[in-house]
Amino acid sequence: MASLMHRIQMFLRSPQGRQFIARGQREMAKPANRQRLQRIVGRLRGRR
Repeated sequence: MASLMHRIQMFLRSPQGRQFIARGQREMAKPANRQRLQRIVGRLRGRR
């Protein structure tokens, strides 16, 4: 499992990972996407 976490960390530090993070931040700045995420999180929390 540590290997998987290490690979994820390396990806996020790479130029491609930084682009991925920037795209996610741009998408989450949009109100419609933020509301959609809040609904999904609410459903997931309700299951527990």
